[in-house]
Amino acid sequence: MDGDVMIASYFPLYILRVRSRNKDTPKHKEERLVIFKNYQFILALTFAVEEINKNPHLLHNLTLGFEFCNFEFAIWNELKSAILCLFGKYNTLNYTCMGHSKYTAVLTGPSGIISAQLGTLLNLYMFPQFSFGPFDQALSNHNKFPALYQMAQKDTSIATAMVSLLLHFRWNWVGLLTLEDENGLWILLELKEEMAKNRVCVEFELAVPNNILFHKTKLKVVDNHLKKSSANVFIIYGDNELLLVVQLVIQGKICILNSQWDLSMSRFYFVLGSPQVPLIFSRHHPDVSGFADFVKAVNPSKYPEDTFLAKVWLASFKCSDSQSDCVTWENCAHNASLDLLPRHVLDTNLSVDSYNIYNAVYTVAHALHEMLLHQAEVQTMGKGKKTVPSPAQLHALLKNIQFQNPAGDQVTWDEKKKLEAEYDIVNIWNFPHGLHLEVKVGTFSPYAHQLSLSEEMIQWTIASTEPPHSVCSIGCGPGFRKAPQEGKAACCFDCTACSENEMANGTDMEKCVKCPDHQYANTQRNQCLLRAASFLAYGEPLGMALACMALGLSTLAAAILGVFVKHHNTPIVKANNQALSYILLISLIFCFLCSLLFIGRPNSVTCILQQTTFGVAFTAAVSAILAKTVTVVLAFKVTSPGRRMRWLLVSRAPNFIIPICILIQVILCGIWLGTSPPFIDTDTYSEHGHVILLCNKASLTAFYCVLGYLGSLALASFTVAFLARNLPDTFNEAKFLTFSMLVFCSVWLTFLPVYHSAKGKVMVAVEVFSILASSAGLLGCIFVPKCYIILIRSGGRPREPLISSLSMHSFSTMKQGVHMDGDVMIATYFPLYILTVPSHDNNAPEHENERRKYTAVLTGPSGITSAKLGTLLNLYRFPQMELGGTANRRG
Repeated sequence: MDGDVMIASYFPLYILRVRSRNKDTPKHKEERLVIFKNYQFILALTFAVEEINKNPHLLHNLTLGFEFCNFEFAIWNELKSAILCLFGKYNTLNYTCMGHSKYTAVLTGPSGIISAQLGTLLNLYMFPQFSFGPFDQALSNHNKFPALYQMAQKDTSIATAMVSLLLHFRWNWVGLLTLEDENGLWILLELKEEMAKNRVCVEFELAVPNNILFHKTKLKVVDNHLKKSSANVFIIYGDNELLLVVQLVIQGKICILNSQWDLSMSRFYFVLGSPQVPLIFSRHHPDVSGFADFVKAVNPSKYPEDTFLAKVWLASFKCSDSQSDCVTWENCAHNASLDLLPRHVLDTNLSVDSYNIYNAVYTVAHALHEMLLHQAEVQTMGKGKKTVPSPAQLHALLKNIQFQNPAGDQVTWDEKKKLEAEYDIVNIWNFPHGLHLEVKVGTFSPYAHQLSLSEEMIQWTIASTEPPHSVCSIGCGPGFRKAPQEGKAACCFDCTACSENEMANGTDMEKCVKCPDHQYANTQRNQCLLRAASFLAYGEPLGMALACMALGLSTLAAAILGVFVKHHNTPIVKANNQALSYILLISLIFCFLCSLLFIGRPNSVTCILQQTTFGVAFTAAVSAILAKTVTVVLAFKVTSPGRRMRWLLVSRAPNFIIPICILIQVILCGIWLGTSPPFIDTDTYSEHGHVILLCNKASLTAFYCVLGYLGSLALASFTVAFLARNLPDTFNEAKFLTFSMLVFCSVWLTFLPVYHSAKGKVMVAVEVFSILASSAGLLGCIFVPKCYIILIRSGGRPREPLISSLSMHSFSTMKQGVHMDGDVMIATYFPLYILTVPSHDNNAPEHENERRKYTAVLTGPSGITSAKLGTLLNLYRFPQMELGGTANRRG
């Protein structure tokens, strides 16, 4: 197309003939297919030039034109055809005057290799070169290519877009395949950085050298590597040569491709049921108004100088006469149009590369327009005179050019003002006979980092309608967490069940989440459930059993107290210090009842009363036993009535032991409550699914001080009772006290290790059982034998006071049959040298309804006997008269 200003276009127009795959087919019957895909570049160039020439606001006195030079795939042919195209057949290189060149700019592409090879030549003459192919990192070196301008936008966000697609389908095990050039190395770094941010793992990365089809050894290595791969998704970033490698070696994989793939290069690449699933990221561009109508109107009659269009028309619509070889356009179908051709032969939809050509032509037009405006300010042009700027003059304007094309896009070379590329995601729909359809299934916006995808429109393999998986390890379900495998990528892991009281309610969780204290993890470890409050309740069997034991034993203690009160005048009650027995029994009743404070739902009051009531009640009981043992020892160790011990016994000094001991315990409890009182606490570990309510002692030191003080009293009582174990056999309370304290100490010594090993309600139950067991031991060992004597051995009748009391002494008692009744009775107690056992004959005369009341006791003649009996009789203030001589009297 002629014009005042010419643009040279230099790119290949492929005519690809693909032979039939059937090797037995004769050569003359081989199936051939002519592909005119790159002819769209000519159509876009023609459309842009005509649109500019029709625009009255651009290039008022000048017209644009272009000349196309076909590209041949040989280095010498490339340079030769370029020189002939640019300088003419008869001009000698390096000697021609470039100022008289008819070309203002050169369009090259779509391959970066073509642009780079021609750029070296064009830079010598500072020809403005516009590369309309995909952005090439090698061409961005302005020092090496100062006159080259890339129309395509940088793929700054393509790595983010591809990784977003991986995340959408949860593909985290991916292979990377690129060319071994600057573009491949750049995209590898971008992809690996973006994948690392989103925890997507790279199984392998292969950089394939250029012209690998001519290196069979390297091709075989790549083939073996890809076949061994366990990843189902490959990201492939390269050119059409790499596409052929993919066709040869990749089977059954999902291929995520960049936009510079020419799928029409191989007719049989995506056939029906093909195992490859291509998802192509194509740069988004707006529709150019009028282009579709322009393509419909194109025909050889309208552009007779376009010899390539004639070849397209003849090959596609068979315009030759069957009876002659004469070709006339009248023989073609009247409705023949390029938009009727299959898309795999000629796609009439404006491609990305064609859109870049469209913008390149407009860039040249705007630069020329600016230059003409500048020249108009400097000089006045003559009428009809046309001044054509030289190519070198355009560079200053091109670097600062900025305009809006008719489609509404902003075109500029300012990197700060340049918009990032948006992407359309294209899927290939396969049809029989090698036909395919490119279908837009989604978009990606770099500004919002938003991926929009219509999964139902994606055609997967013929055997599946669902997207396949591409993971190193199968995902961990709820209740499990990922445990990394040593020495492997982060995406390779084992699934480990969550620990107790931890849960994972999602898939592929890195860590399990610990449930709050008031919740617990279910058996599946996938959710936290509310814990049910649990405590040693009266309604459960253990609590009911302990409560019944406490009430039963306290009732028994109260009954024994009633027996002692009823038979308070009996010698066995009097002889064992009646007041101390009452105090001990009342203390034991409180000991039994205080165990009820440990049963039931705890609250602040019960938590405080538990330990203080327990400590004071047991202190009273143990101190009462200590007082009894001290009294017994004092009574039977006093052999000299005038000694100080006799004064201690007569003054009832042992009775002060109880209030003193209780006072010390009260002080300890007061310090405990004042510094760190017990409080309500929860135990979430002892029982699964329950939160146990219990009383926290707050200060273990204070608790063990109370318990230790109680233990020291018990040890003292045991020691004193043990010292009195050799008293005469007939007075056996010392042995009972010794045995009772042995039981008491044994229970609480056993309590300590069991209490520390128990948890939750069991710990409370152990303490309650120890209280009941130790109290029951005291009650049983001390008072049960006395009740047996009172209720059973005496048949329920009280025996004679003095005789009964003396029967527990160290002397044998012989009941005489001789007596004399009277209003005032005198007891005589002395040996008659006849040692007999008291008769238990049921026929012996008894005075059942008569209680003898003695006024005085007559003892002797031995002073030792009188002294020993005097100690006992002084307790009850009996008048004692001694029969011995004056030398044996003791006051």
